[in-house]
Amino acid sequence: MMDWYAYECGVQKQGFSAVCGIDEAGRGPLAGPVFAAAVILPQHCEIDGLNDSKKLSEKKREFLFDQIQQQAVSYSIAFATEQEIDSINILQATFLAMNRAFSGLSVPSDCALVDGNRDPHLPVPTTLIIKGDAQSASIAAASILAKVSRDRLMTEIDKLYPEYQFQKHKGYGTALHRELLLKHGPCPVHRRSFLKKILGEGFVG
Repeated sequence: MMDWYAYECGVQKQGFSAVCGIDEAGRGPLAGPVFAAAVILPQHCEIDGLNDSKKLSEKKREFLFDQIQQQAVSYSIAFATEQEIDSINILQATFLAMNRAFSGLSVPSDCALVDGNRDPHLPVPTTLIIKGDAQSASIAAASILAKVSRDRLMTEIDKLYPEYQFQKHKGYGTALHRELLLKHGPCPVHRRSFLKKILGEGFVG
């Protein structure tokens, strides 16, 4: 059986006490912000069903969202806007969201576990873990907080721009979304820098 706290215990043995997991949601969509979350869990905290957010049903993510918030020592959820994505590119905007989430923790963290292989340049020692959301409890928790928060926002955006059916695809480039984008053109929450392949090289936003 996998030890969900192996990475957390590893850095705690090095002398760090407040280890946070960080993950993002929404790097790939054509619309909406990119979200990130930072979570500090109690040592060996038992949250039944905790897993990579992509492997969970929406109902299970919603349940775990509340469980994580109730049991975490501290958590923070942040985002970078679609305008920031267009201005500084999606990778830098993801780093920006991660740094905002880290800075928003009510309990200061002295070490971070980050999903992926790209360093977001946090102000503390950072361990990068490829597929960390399937290996680390705190990263898995962060992935759920980021994913649910973003999905909820896209559901609210659906009410502002119902013609794009954001509630169904959450801004991702599905066949339905592309069809509606070609029909209606972009709205204010679309990422202009992502649309050239769909709307043509002549599209300037």
